[in-house]
Amino acid sequence: MSFLRRRILGESSSEPSREVTPEKGEEVRLIPVSRLKTLTPKRSKRRNGLIFSLGGLFGISVAAFFANQQDVIRFEGLMDLSFESLIDVIPAGIVKDAKDITQHERDAVNYDSFSVGLHLQSQGIKALHPVIMIPGVISTGLESWGTEPSSRQYFRKRLWGSWSMMRALVLDKASWKRHIMLDKTTGLDPPGIKLRAAQGFDAADFFITGYWIWSKILENLATIGYDPTNAFTAAYDWRLSYANLEIRDQYFTRLKNHIETAFRTSHQKVVLASHSMGSQVLFYFFHWVESDEYGKGGSNWVDTFVDSWINISGCMLGALKGMPAVLSGEMKDTAQLNAFAMYGLEKFLSKEERAEIFRAMPGISSMLPIGGNAVWGNKTWAPDDKPGQKVSYGTFINFKESNSTQSPANLTVEESMNYLLDHTDSWYKKAILGSYSQGVAHTKAEVEDNVRDPRKWMNPLETRLPLAPHLKVYCFYGVGKLTERSYFYREDLDPSSKLNVTIDTGLTREAIDHGIIPGEGDGTVSLLSSGYMCAKGWRIKRYNPAGVQVKVYEMPHEPDRFSPRGGPNTGDHVDILGRSSLNDLILRIAGGRGDQIEENFVSKIHEYAENVKIFED
Repeated sequence: MSFLRRRILGESSSEPSREVTPEKGEEVRLIPVSRLKTLTPKRSKRRNGLIFSLGGLFGISVAAFFANQQDVIRFEGLMDLSFESLIDVIPAGIVKDAKDITQHERDAVNYDSFSVGLHLQSQGIKALHPVIMIPGVISTGLESWGTEPSSRQYFRKRLWGSWSMMRALVLDKASWKRHIMLDKTTGLDPPGIKLRAAQGFDAADFFITGYWIWSKILENLATIGYDPTNAFTAAYDWRLSYANLEIRDQYFTRLKNHIETAFRTSHQKVVLASHSMGSQVLFYFFHWVESDEYGKGGSNWVDTFVDSWINISGCMLGALKGMPAVLSGEMKDTAQLNAFAMYGLEKFLSKEERAEIFRAMPGISSMLPIGGNAVWGNKTWAPDDKPGQKVSYGTFINFKESNSTQSPANLTVEESMNYLLDHTDSWYKKAILGSYSQGVAHTKAEVEDNVRDPRKWMNPLETRLPLAPHLKVYCFYGVGKLTERSYFYREDLDPSSKLNVTIDTGLTREAIDHGIIPGEGDGTVSLLSSGYMCAKGWRIKRYNPAGVQVKVYEMPHEPDRFSPRGGPNTGDHVDILGRSSLNDLILRIAGGRGDQIEENFVSKIHEYAENVKIFED
């Protein structure tokens, strides 16, 4: 698809490059892709001929079927026609190409997960630092531990992240909703309900059977010597606000103990690897553990126990899709469904129900966009606007027609936040304002004051990196996949709906696709969110007073057309966890070779970052 997109849009690059694992024992040095000169093989004319021929055979078969249905042509004579007889008349070259393509498809889907680790093992890289993985929102399964009559059927079954979830959702939706939603007043378990994050590697390696998350990373770590004694997962209940993670589950206390134990048993500092929302959770933990009132670790705790932080696809400035999720229960994934699928979804789990569920999970709202207009733009401009762009990304929520109080003028990110809080229940507004802050600290004094305010701890624009001069931060994220950047809304005219507005899914023109205006990112998180702090923000002194080293390695989205998960070169937000080069980088850092990694930029993040309205003191 990336090849077709480049052809249609007139871009100069041809077939996407493929990263190939070097021969065993061959010396490897990591250098940016931009320094390599690639040779692109010409496309095979025989392959085009194969596609044309097979398409022709398929067309004839379909035509024959429908003609036979109308009794226009008799095909009794074709009944004796076998597949072998068809093969006999197809040119040998086309048959060979068909076999090659079939083998390529198998290779793309089943690429060897262990090959990266085996290659690095041959280079002398082996387990050194203990590794602790902090998964993202989709990565952690939630299982029921309730023993009330309504919960006994689900005991020790996952109501998030398994086929048990699907079965419960289909057969007993009302019960599933009661279990998955937190109490709207306390933000904790509803009476009689007890869901907890599944623990161990099983909690994060697969979401459901066949849909891997961390499993490929675990396989490669194992090849260089990792096992449950020096590699751990720190799963958490992503529904909870960060403060309630500690109040209910003592999550940060347990994470602190895990890190200290790993350090003392291995005599090596720990490598922390976080993905997506897990990066925000870990950033919050850095402040919690330093705090004299909470973790009581002191300002040198991180420098003492942590070697590196691997930030994978981290939504450090939020995920823009979180706003429509809680505002109207929608996002690109639902807005771009066809009419039949949309009808089925609405009948089964309406957008009003989805919005209610998302709002009753305060952890989800930690990913509302951070930085306001300074980062995301105003009514006429945004840092990542393209030359000649007709609708600026700065108007985050747009209305084609404004003729009622429910459809005001176009809204910036800041105005959208206010609109959300003004048009949702008071319990939700109280929960969000009491847990998080999305602002910007423009002076060193503000940053230092915010160190004492837990509401600010998940926001890297209001607080600082740890005072850990020996800490190393690695930012790895995908680029080059269309990602929702802003939206067109309309008034919700459904008399049975309690929602005020809904995405204008009927609006498709120019850059607008079913009410969604796409931008740059990894398919889930915008480039500004994953890249700004790494490329620019943490180079500003007040946000990084200890001078922590930060390296960025961007990974272009070059999916394999035969692989449903993108193959070894995907840059997708979740599928990147199986990317070969990402696994290579993680293993090098865990094996003490992170100094071999050079920065790699393939996007315009530096240009966009310079446009952001945040400056040195």
